[in-house]
Amino acid sequence: MRLIETMPGRFSLLLDAGTTQVDELVEQLGHEPNGYFWEGVAQFLVSTEAPALDGRFAYDPEGGMFCAHSEDRTVLQELAELITPVTTDGDRMRTLITSAEASGFEFDD
Repeated sequence: MRLIETMPGRFSLLLDAGTTQVDELVEQLGHEPNGYFWEGVAQFLVSTEAPALDGRFAYDPEGGMFCAHSEDRTVLQELAELITPVTTDGDRMRTLITSAEASGFEFDD
C-alpha cells in the first residue's frame, strides 16, 4: 500500500491487487482479489469502523489496483490504517467477508 502525492495538494492511496498475503484466501472464499474487491473492503470498513471517513475521499479502482484519492492526506492515511491489517491477516479477512455477506453487503469483484 502506497500513499503518494500525484499533484501538489492531491493524494492517492494505492494497493496493487494480487500482491497481498490474503489473496489465496479471498479466492477460496469466492472472490477475486482485484481493485474492485478492495474498494468493497474499504467501503465496508469505513461503514462499520470509521464512518467519519465516509465521503471524505473518492474511490477510483481498476481491475489491477485499488485507488482512493483526496486532497486530505490525513484521511487517506486513516484509510490505509484500516485496510493494511486486512491485507496480512487471514482471520481478519475471513471475518470481514463473513460479516459483510451476513449484512447483505455485496463485493463488486
